[in-house]
Amino acid sequence: MEHYQLLKYAHLIPAVLVLAGFIAHSFMLWKAHRSGDAAVLTRKLRLTRLYSLPAMGLVALSLPVSGWWLVHTLGLPLGASWLLFSACLFALLVLFGLLLHGRLGAWQEVVGGAVPARLLRFVVAYAALALILLLAIFALMGAKPA
Repeated sequence: MEHYQLLKYAHLIPAVLVLAGFIAHSFMLWKAHRSGDAAVLTRKLRLTRLYSLPAMGLVALSLPVSGWWLVHTLGLPLGASWLLFSACLFALLVLFGLLLHGRLGAWQEVVGGAVPARLLRFVVAYAALALILLLAIFALMGAKPA
């Protein structure tokens, strides 16, 4: 049973890191945008796009592997509805994460000039959808049997 507990933590810790990293970066970028300093915002956008989002993406991509291993260890069926729904939501999360990465790149290009309101709306919409999907996946994982 120690093996199961190790797998459980190996799945839980990356999930919490992805959520905490997403919230922290959203707050950091919002605060940098509100400060009005274009140099700070450009630097934070560059660091977020070059290092943080790819790192969070790799950690997030480890979740299906550790989740499968956990489900396999428990002997639960892979065709369970909660697992299939969470896999579909994870695919959408990856899509919105990639779209968010692209919109952050567009935002980084126009930081010095006037940032179109439409661009910021897309950034906020993609970020909100990604957060909602992440929380929905967490809810499905919490509602699973066993």
